[in-house]
Amino acid sequence: MPSATLAHHPLLRHDGVMASRKQLPIGIQTFREIREEGHYYVDKTGFAVDLVRTGKTFFLSRPRRFGKSLFLDTLKELFEGSRDLFTGLAAEDRWDWSVKHPVIRLDLGLAASDSLDQLERSVLRQIRASAGFLGVPASQEYVAEALAEVIENLHRHTGQRVVVLVDEYDKPILDNLAQPDLARQMRDALRSLYGVLKALDAHLKFVFLTGVSKFSKVSLFSGLNQLEDLTLEPRWSALCGYTQNDLEAVFAPELDGVDLETVRRWYNGYNWGGEAVYNPFDVMLYLKHRQFRPYWFETGTPTFLVELLARRGFFTPRLERLRTDQDFLSAFDVDRIEPEALLWQTGYLTIRETRQAGEEEPVYFLGYPNREVEVSLNRSLLLGLGPTSEAVKDVRFDLPDAFRNGDLEAARSILQRLFSSIPHDWYRNNPIAQFEGYYASVFYSHLAALGLDLRAEDTTSKGRIDLVLRMPGRVYILEFKVVDGPAEGKALDQIRERGYAAKCRAPGITVKLVGIEFSKAERNVVGFEVAEG
Repeated sequence: MPSATLAHHPLLRHDGVMASRKQLPIGIQTFREIREEGHYYVDKTGFAVDLVRTGKTFFLSRPRRFGKSLFLDTLKELFEGSRDLFTGLAAEDRWDWSVKHPVIRLDLGLAASDSLDQLERSVLRQIRASAGFLGVPASQEYVAEALAEVIENLHRHTGQRVVVLVDEYDKPILDNLAQPDLARQMRDALRSLYGVLKALDAHLKFVFLTGVSKFSKVSLFSGLNQLEDLTLEPRWSALCGYTQNDLEAVFAPELDGVDLETVRRWYNGYNWGGEAVYNPFDVMLYLKHRQFRPYWFETGTPTFLVELLARRGFFTPRLERLRTDQDFLSAFDVDRIEPEALLWQTGYLTIRETRQAGEEEPVYFLGYPNREVEVSLNRSLLLGLGPTSEAVKDVRFDLPDAFRNGDLEAARSILQRLFSSIPHDWYRNNPIAQFEGYYASVFYSHLAALGLDLRAEDTTSKGRIDLVLRMPGRVYILEFKVVDGPAEGKALDQIRERGYAAKCRAPGITVKLVGIEFSKAERNVVGFEVAEG
C-alpha cells in the first residue's frame, strides 16, 4: 500500500529534507551518464557488491527493458574503480577502490545476426575495440581465439585478472527462431565463444552474462559448467526492476497526485521468487506522460510468440494460472520451444506463487504480472486466433456494456458477430479450430483484452468453472461446450448439476448462469442459455 507520508508530502524525503526533482533517465543505460547528469537512480550497487562477494561466474535471465544493461554498466564502472560515480551509494564504503580490473564488455544486442559470418565479424570488432581501448594486441582472426588472446594479454599487461560482461548473450538466437537452421548455427557459435571462459578461468576475476531467454546449460553452456544461474534465486529477484519502496522513495518528487495503487495494479507484479518489481521503462514513461498505457508491451510485438501459441492450439484461459517446475521453465532451446517457458522468460507470465513441501523441488504457479500485460497480450492473441481487427474494434465496447447491463441477448448477438468475422480460409489453414478450447480461447481473450475482472478455470469442490466474469453487482458463471451441430443444452446442465453458483453467491450480488455452445458445423454460437443462479 502507498506510504501515507509520501502520498501527502511528495517532496519530503524519509530524513525530513525536501527532495528536488531530477531528470527521468528514459532510455539511458549508461551508469556514468545517469550519475554525472543528475538523473534519478535506483541504487543497485549494493546488489553488485554482494554478487561479487558471492561468487565468480553468473548468469541472469530477465525480460527486455528491465535494466540488465544498466546493471552491467554499473559493474563495469565498479571494477574499473570509478569511485566518484558511487558517492552516496551503497557500494561506496563496501568496495576496495585501490584495485582496478580490466573489463571486456560484449553486447550481442549490437551484433549483426542476419548470418553467421555477420555475427562473428560483429563480435570480433567488439573484442578488438576492447583490446585497443585497453592497450593490448588482438591479432587472432576467429572470435573464440581472439577473446582468449585478449583476456590473456590483459592479465599479463595489467597484472590483474579480467572481468567479462556479456549483454544480450542470446539475441542472435532469438532473432532467428523463425529460421531454425540459422538459429542453431548461432547457438553453436555462441557455445564455442562462451566455452572459452571455462578454459581461461585462471585469468578471470568475474564473469556475468545476461539475456532474455534461459537456455539450458546443456544446449548453450555445456563448456561453462561452473556458471551459477541467478534467475530464480529469491535473493536476486529485485536485482533488476524497481520495488514498491524504490518507486515511493526515489521518485517521491514525481508522485504528487499519483494514485499509487492503480500504478501498482498496472505495472508492478514481475516476480522471480522474491520481491515483486516494476518494469523501469513503464515507470519512467508513466511519470512523464501521466497516462496508463502499455509502454513496455508496445516496445516489442510478440509476433513469433502469438504465432507459436496459435500453432500449438494453446488454451488461452490457462494463462491466468499455469503450474510448472524449474526444469520446465528452463526447457528452452531452438529444438524445444515450450510456449509456457517462452511466455515466462519474455515477461508475459510471472511467478505468482511458489510451493515447496520438505525436500521436494518447488512448484511454480504462473500468471499475468499486471493489467498492462493481461490486456495487451490478449489483444495480440485475439487477432492471432482469427477474428479480424475490424470486428474486434466493432464489438470492443459493446460486449462489456451488454454484460454490465445484464442484456444477455445482446451479448449473444455480439459474440456471433465476432465469430462470423473469422475468414473461412483461417479455419481451413489452422488445425487449432478443431480443438474444443479454441472457441473458449477466442471468447476469453476478447474479455481479457478489455481488462474485465475474469477468473478462468475457477476450482470448486465438484469441478472447474470455465469462466467467472464479475461486474458491479453481477457475477456471470460461463460454461463452454463444442457441439457438432445444433445446440444440445449440455453447457447449462453442467453448471446446474455441479452447483457452480454456490461459490459465487453473496448479499447484493446477482448470479447468472450462462451456457454457451459452439457448433463445429456452423462455426459460431448456436446455444446461449441463461438461468438465475
